[in-house]
Amino acid sequence: MPRKIDIEALCAEKGLRITEQRRIIARVLSDAEDHPDVEKLHERSSAIDPGISIATVYRTVRLFEEAGILERHDFGDGRARYEAAPEAHHDHLIDVETGNVIEFVDPELEQLQRQIAEKLGFRLVDHRMELYGVAFDRKN
Repeated sequence: MPRKIDIEALCAEKGLRITEQRRIIARVLSDAEDHPDVEKLHERSSAIDPGISIATVYRTVRLFEEAGILERHDFGDGRARYEAAPEAHHDHLIDVETGNVIEFVDPELEQLQRQIAEKLGFRLVDHRMELYGVAFDRKN
């Protein structure tokens, strides 16, 4: 798991005005060990400050995303989910039954992706990989 990113500090670095409600949302995002959607962020933030509306969470998430502080993901469950923009690249494995997201880095896979791009005449500058699966230990 990549190390925790201080979203509040990133806001300060980017010169974003940080209200108390934005500060709470930033802390909730920084503390998240999952990839929450807006509803989950609202639930967690309003547990700290009941005055935080879902509209405030939507506006704050959009602001953070536009500033390059958050990354938005669509893991095929119909919900936009968020994580702090990572300092280091990682990929995702999504459990299609539970919605759990596992972050991983595989150096061999990274090398293979570069080789494929080169074979096709490209220098790889970025990529995003999402794998979808079902755990072996579950009965279908």
